[in-house]
Amino acid sequence: MLGLQMTTPIRDDPFAVLEDARIATVLRRLHGEANRQHLSIIRHFLPHVLSYVRRRFIPFAESEMAGFYADKYIAIIEAQGAFAYLTARALRARTVVEFGTSFGLSTLWLAAAVRANGGGRVVTTEIVRDKARIARRNFEEAGLADLIDVREGDVLESLATDPTDIDFVLNDGFPMRALDVVKLLTPRIRPGGVVLTDDVGGLRGNFKDYLAYMRDRANGFDSMLIPLKGGTEYSVRR
Repeated sequence: MLGLQMTTPIRDDPFAVLEDARIATVLRRLHGEANRQHLSIIRHFLPHVLSYVRRRFIPFAESEMAGFYADKYIAIIEAQGAFAYLTARALRARTVVEFGTSFGLSTLWLAAAVRANGGGRVVTTEIVRDKARIARRNFEEAGLADLIDVREGDVLESLATDPTDIDFVLNDGFPMRALDVVKLLTPRIRPGGVVLTDDVGGLRGNFKDYLAYMRDRANGFDSMLIPLKGGTEYSVRR
């Protein structure tokens, strides 16, 4: 009978969705490195704890990209990676865009889905040159470099006109650029395409304008917060 049997809790392995053990091995390593940075990131943000508690807002300075953030992942967690992978698979995504490559962790989840879908490309953007260099090395190690187009520099310039016919967008760069990126890409996202935006629940103050835009159907999306990593915004192009 449902609900009456004593059962062992299911321990889901997010990496089990992947078809290629080589990709899973690289991703396990990268997630491990990202997880070991959590304490130093918390310490960095301690001076802003009152602002966070009151408004769910943390000030981010783009000037820190080449400083404190230069060696930080600030990445999606394992469950988000698996969710992004499965979403891209369900969409049969062939053209994927990512804002915020970092060291390529989330990019690998996306590229793995594109390969499983029969091929295509992941266009990803990164402003810190050393991060882009290391990301390319990780892509080679995972055997996915042929599917990934890494574009360095300002995201609004690198994605100004290409790609088109976008199936899936992972919006995971600095919060103050998230809305600009969506506005730039919206005309090129196909109906039914998905935009997944990280950190929205945890940083509602930073994403206030973004949420107002995405929740207004006049702007072309149906959008809601899903319970991943404290709240990830899931938006479908109308």
